[in-house]
Amino acid sequence: MKLLLTSAGVKNESIHEALAGMLTRPIEECSALCIPTAMYGHPMAGPGVDAWQFIAGRSEQPMCELGWKSVGILELTALPSIDEGRWIPLVREADVLLVSGGDALYLCHWMRECGLTDLLPSLSETVWVGMSAGSMVTTPRIGKEFVGWKPPAGGDAALGLVDFSIYPHLDHVDLPENTMANAQRWAAGISNPAYAIDDHTAIKVVDGTVEVVTEGHWKLFNPLP
Repeated sequence: MKLLLTSAGVKNESIHEALAGMLTRPIEECSALCIPTAMYGHPMAGPGVDAWQFIAGRSEQPMCELGWKSVGILELTALPSIDEGRWIPLVREADVLLVSGGDALYLCHWMRECGLTDLLPSLSETVWVGMSAGSMVTTPRIGKEFVGWKPPAGGDAALGLVDFSIYPHLDHVDLPENTMANAQRWAAGISNPAYAIDDHTAIKVVDGTVEVVTEGHWKLFNPLP
């Protein structure tokens, strides 16, 4: 699976170009599935109008409105109650998964519960476009500062698809606590490499190669020797 891990969606031309380069065909020929599940776990994101805006392509974080051939909804909380044959083929056929922000550990829980996590290794050409929590869920740990919804086993562990953690929305005007100084303190509590990224930055991961795509600012903490 190819990963495009953003803070706020496909926010600028550089991130858009990176996404286009990861796809096997033009965006207008690609089918997408959007995953809004993380929003329901976060008190400021859903359920309600914000989830609808994300799905409808009317949010301030461009994901679903990029001109896809088709956009479907994959609601992870519903999948355990229906036959796998009704949704797994849809995932395999999709060119891209668009994963909303919200609560990363809530998303992680439902990815495991529904079986999506087990499917990911077989999706070698699929592009995962994460936004905020949708990016953080791919990391080894999100850090205690970002724990909201608490998983049954506790802790802050996520999926570990990559070997670094992500601090999103760096220096966001509406999130005054998301400063570089606080990001540094967050990173000090995480042993693995950790990126602080603003809303105009994304991290591209293809075949294990990590590349920062940015028109904003970012910093890597705890780099590997």
